Amino acid sequence: MGAWRAYIEGSALLEHRLNRELQAAHDLSIADYEIIMRLAEQPERQMRMSELASDVAHSKSRVSHQIRRLESKELVQRTECPSDGRGVFAALTDKGAALLEEAAPTHVAGVREHIVDLLDEHEQQVLANVFERVMKHLRSAEG
Repeated sequence: MGAWRAYIEGSALLEHRLNRELQAAHDLSIADYEIIMRLAEQPERQMRMSELASDVAHSKSRVSHQIRRLESKELVQRTECPSDGRGVFAALTDKGAALLEEAAPTHVAGVREHIVDLLDEHEQQVLANVFERVMKHLRSAEG
C-alpha cells in the first residue's frame, strides 16, 4: 500500500509541476505538449485522431476537445483522410512546431530535475521496465 500511495502522490505532483512549468513559460499545458510532441514525431507531422488518442491514452472525445483548443491557437489543424472519408488527421502547423521547439527545453529540464536526475541508471531502468510492463498489460486488456 505504501508503494501505491507513493506512486499516486508522486506522479500527481510530478505532472502538476511539469504542467505548471510549461504553463508559466509557454502558456502550454502538459497534455497539449504531449499532443504536439507526438505529432512532431510523425512523418508529415500528422496522425489519425484515433491513433493519437490511443498513443496519449486519452478518450477520443478528450483528444478532440484538446485538438479544438489547439486549432483555436493555430498550433494544429484537422484534415480529412483522402483515402478514407471517415478518417480525420490532426496535423501540426508551423506555429505549433515552433512552439514545441521553444517549449521542449523547458520540459526536458523539468523532467531531468524532477525525476531523471534523482534516480541512478539502475533505478531508471527498473522504472522503465515496470511501466512498459504495465502499459503492455493494460493495452492488451483493451482488446
